Amino acid sequence: MDIVSLVIQVISGVVGGNAAGMSKQSMGPLLNSIFGGVGGVIVGQILAAITGEPGAAMGAGGSLDMAAIISSIVGGGAGGAVLTFVAGFIKSKMQAR
Repeated sequence: MDIVSLVIQVISGVVGGNAAGMSKQSMGPLLNSIFGGVGGVIVGQILAAITGEPGAAMGAGGSLDMAAIISSIVGGGAGGAVLTFVAGFIKSKMQAR
């Protein structure tokens, strides 16, 4: 795990969280971004472990590893979207009572 992968996962998660927040499950831009960033890191790291990617976007010698970058973007975006949607769904169900 390196800082470049984490930054990519957080940014992708924030984008995914705000995209999921466009539904009626929105919690506002700040909470969508927070949940998206957290979900992005969590799922991005899980995806990197499952796929066997070391989680390092920077390869040996300082070169960029495209497979790790794409994995971080996909995992981060999907994780951010899913966590934001689930948290928004739970929040909306709790307010309905």
